[in-house]
Amino acid sequence: MSLHIDAKKGEIAKTVLLPGDPLRAKWIAETYLDNLVCYNQVRGMLGYTGNYKGKKISVQGTGMGIPSALVYINELISDYGVKNLIRVGSAGAYQKHLNLRDIVIAMSASTTSGINNNRFNNSNFAPTADFDLFMKAVDYARNNEIAFKAGNVLSSDEFYGDDYNSYKKWADFGVLCVEMETAGLYTLASKYNVNALALLTISDSLVTKEEISSKQREVSFSTMVKIALEIAI
Repeated sequence: MSLHIDAKKGEIAKTVLLPGDPLRAKWIAETYLDNLVCYNQVRGMLGYTGNYKGKKISVQGTGMGIPSALVYINELISDYGVKNLIRVGSAGAYQKHLNLRDIVIAMSASTTSGINNNRFNNSNFAPTADFDLFMKAVDYARNNEIAFKAGNVLSSDEFYGDDYNSYKKWADFGVLCVEMETAGLYTLASKYNVNALALLTISDSLVTKEEISSKQREVSFSTMVKIALEIAI
C-alpha cells in the first residue's frame, strides 16, 4: 500500500481509468466491470478493480486539479507499477463548434499551472499524449461512428478565474476546451515512460453558457468511458 492508496500489491491493474470524481469511479466500476473489488477508500477517493471482457482493469478517482491528480498518478506508477493511465473527465468548451457531451481526445495539454515552469526553470515543456493510445481511441471512434474532436486542451489551475473572458485568448490559438488535470498526467507519464491519454466529455460551454448538472456529469458520460475501456483491452 502507499500513503494515499490502500491497495495491496497486485490489486491494481496495469491499466487504470482516472476520473476526477470518485463517485464517477464508482459508477464506471459498478456499470462496466465484473468481479468488482473496492481497493481504496482513503480520503473518500474510491478505487476499484474488476474485469472488462476478461481483462483486468482498475478505476481510480483523482480529485480536482493537477496537485490532487499527481498524488494518485505518482503512487499508481511508482508503488503499483501501472503502465497505462487513461483520464476520463469533463471539460468546458472554448469553441462554438463543440456541443454538450461531445468527445474530445487530448493530443496535448497547455496549462496555467506552474509545475513545469518550476521543473524546467521557466522553459516550456509540451505535455503530449501517448501516440499508440491516441490512435487506438481515434480508430475506435471512427470505426464506431462516434463523433469527436482532437487537439490541444487547457489544464487550468483555477476553476473560478477573475476574468471570465480570458478563455478567448486560448480559443484564438485553437485550444478546444478547459479542464484541470491532463497536463500533469502527460508530464508524469513522460517522466516515468508510461502511457497516458485523456478523453474528455464537454459538460459546459464558455461560449454558449450551456451546462449539464453535477449528477449528469457523474453518470452520463458512457460514450467516453466505452472508448476508454475498449482501447484498454
